[in-house]
Amino acid sequence: MSLTETISRNDRLSDEQRDCIDNCLSAAETCEWCADACIDEGEGMEECIRLCRDVADLTALHARFMARDSDYSADLAATCADACEACADECEQHDHDHCQVCADVLRDCAETCREMASA
Repeated sequence: MSLTETISRNDRLSDEQRDCIDNCLSAAETCEWCADACIDEGEGMEECIRLCRDVADLTALHARFMARDSDYSADLAATCADACEACADECEQHDHDHCQVCADVLRDCAETCREMASA
C-alpha cells in the first residue's frame, strides 16, 4: 500500500492535511523528474537542479512528519513553503516544459504548506 493510500485511511488527519501530504508527494516526484531533465539541458541549470533536489527532500520529509503528526510539522511546513516558492521562481525562468510543470506543482504545494504552517 502506498503512503497516499495509507494516508487516505488515516481518520485523524484533516482534509487539509491530506491535501498537503498529496501536494508534497507530488512536488517531491515532480522535482526529481525536473532535476533529472535539467541535467540534460546543459549549462545554466545548476541552480534549478539544486533547488529541485532540496525541495524533493523537504517535501518528502514534510509528508512523513504530517503523517505522524509531528510537533515539528508546522515549522517544517514554513520552510517547505519557502523552498517551494524559491524553486518555482527559478523554474519559471526556464522555457523547458518540465520546469513549467514543476513551477505549477510547487505553487500548489507552497500554498497548502503555508496553510499548515499557520494552522
